[in-house]
Amino acid sequence: MRANIARATAVLATLWLLGIGSAAAQSPAVDPKDAEFARQQQQQKIQQPLNNEPVWKEVRSGEPQYTSIPGRETNVLIEPRGQTWRALRSPMVGLGGLLLALAIGGLAVFYMWRGTMDYESARNERYIRRFTPLDRYAHWLLAIVWVLLAITGLILSIGKTVLLPLVGYSIFSVLAAVAKNLHNFIGPVLIVAVPLMFVRFVRDNGLGMEDVRWFTNIMGYFKGHEYPSGKFNAGEKLVFWGVLVVLSTVLIISGLVLVFPNFNQTRATMQTANVVHMASAYVAMALACVHIYLGTIGMTGAYRAMRDGYVDESWARHHHLRWYEDVVAGRAREPFVDPAQVPLRDRDVHVTPARRPA
Repeated sequence: MRANIARATAVLATLWLLGIGSAAAQSPAVDPKDAEFARQQQQQKIQQPLNNEPVWKEVRSGEPQYTSIPGRETNVLIEPRGQTWRALRSPMVGLGGLLLALAIGGLAVFYMWRGTMDYESARNERYIRRFTPLDRYAHWLLAIVWVLLAITGLILSIGKTVLLPLVGYSIFSVLAAVAKNLHNFIGPVLIVAVPLMFVRFVRDNGLGMEDVRWFTNIMGYFKGHEYPSGKFNAGEKLVFWGVLVVLSTVLIISGLVLVFPNFNQTRATMQTANVVHMASAYVAMALACVHIYLGTIGMTGAYRAMRDGYVDESWARHHHLRWYEDVVAGRAREPFVDPAQVPLRDRDVHVTPARRPA
């Protein structure tokens, strides 16, 4: 009996010693610095839960990790450049809104000072066909699309700052959703509208020294003594090349990058496109405000020219003397027309003498 107890005790002692040896063999030697760092991390988990510096440092490094989802950046959890983009975007929105407000405010002050720029005309004058129907269709297609994109873009960019405090969360959420969808679906129409407008008007928007002289005499434009110009003056050519050709092209390219992420571009590319798109849009809107003002309430007869396509002799002679002389000499494509072709609302219009600023 005692022998059996002794054998059992020996077996248990042997097993205990083997367990200690195995545990010692499986536990590697711990560096004191690593042990202290691990202790600090454990203590931080208690004091600041979820604030694990090594883990977040690795996550924000931008280094690609493993993911089962294919894609160029699906293996990057956080793209650190996004913080830079957010920091840059906010002041740009403020500056863009300020630029637009200055443009609108400046035009309002100018209108109160100068009023509508009139011209002296007589009854029963001849009329000139200034724009063909296709010219006007191209213009109005671009104009309608452009204005819709400008309005929806403003809602998306400065809506939270300007509209949200006025209309509240419920209405603003609907406005923002509608603006986003309109902006995204209407935007690609520019791919057709801009080239069509370019093809229709590029032949009359060539640049030369006369355009430089027009700008050097620009004060006369606002005082009723315009420097002679062709079918389009230098200011209109600035809008054509600056807004239509350069800025609209930039807006189309950057907009496509933003609307179609399936081009496989990176987030950094989309962030850059967003900044470029926004900056170009605000500059273009400020210039477009001047164009819209002069084409509507700022100048008598300008809206009629694009609405119906006709202007009278006095308007052409006053605003575009060189073009008028080419029409009279038969060198221009635009002819005089039978008054019966002109809508009744535009015939026999008598404009009061131009009002001079005090």
